[in-house]
Amino acid sequence: MRDRLTTHVPTFSGGEVRRPGRCRSVRNRVVRVALSGIASPVVTKEAEDDVADGWFPESVAVDYDAPGGANAPTVVEPAVQVLADLANGGPVLEFAVGTGRIAAPLAARGLQVRGIELSRAMATRILDKPAGDAVEVTIGDMTSTRVAGEFSLVYLVFNTISNVTTQDEQVAVFCNAAAHLLPGGLFLIEVGLPDLRRLPPGQDTVPFTVDPDHEGGGYVGFDQYDVVTQQFTSNHVTVSADGSGRFRRIPFRYAWPAEMDLMARIAGLQLKHRWSDWDRSCFTQDSIKHVSVWARP
Repeated sequence: MRDRLTTHVPTFSGGEVRRPGRCRSVRNRVVRVALSGIASPVVTKEAEDDVADGWFPESVAVDYDAPGGANAPTVVEPAVQVLADLANGGPVLEFAVGTGRIAAPLAARGLQVRGIELSRAMATRILDKPAGDAVEVTIGDMTSTRVAGEFSLVYLVFNTISNVTTQDEQVAVFCNAAAHLLPGGLFLIEVGLPDLRRLPPGQDTVPFTVDPDHEGGGYVGFDQYDVVTQQFTSNHVTVSADGSGRFRRIPFRYAWPAEMDLMARIAGLQLKHRWSDWDRSCFTQDSIKHVSVWARP
């Protein structure tokens, strides 16, 4: 069965709504889209990207499942194990499900998995993964999109809470997660901590990757911070073997763990766990990210 993709479009007053990040304006209806018979996506030119897919259109999605990095089994398997343990056999919902990097392996374990994803280019790739056809995906904005049912676990991984670039909308993510939870259900976020300790006075930029041998060319990645607004950008410069280059800049908003705890309280959730990584190690002053779990009473 490959008919697992729906489009959810919430109503907004006052005409068209424009927001940065992974958001778009839409009308109030739900449409089921049959995917059977659709071939796997192929490489497209950036000019052919669908603006409705936000920061994750076809030109990004086509390389998103590249081996290694976040897709390495040593990264995916510990996350899937923790999530499966927390779900305890109950239904789960992934916000920003992407290409199913985590959702499909969870479904392969026999869990009922649903997802919300803004980018259709990303979501259609779930079908190509083992057990991906068991993941039902709703196309929409995780700040407001609702899906039917209640869940033992809602989760949002791989820094994606930072793709929501205002505090109000980050609070809305927490509230939307809480609205989907069963009593006693859990909401989990995995997100990196801002690398502000590496900023000397007068500097706002921190490199995170310098790879002169990337695919025969080169790659430089750096974050640029505004510590007043908590806005930052992730910047990626790629040079191909032929000498041509590409620059990609994506906006984010960072929030400290204490701020997220307050967001959780606004949503009626209580902190249950905070780990430094998927190995459930203790969160300390030297941690570079956190995996936090809040519970609905």
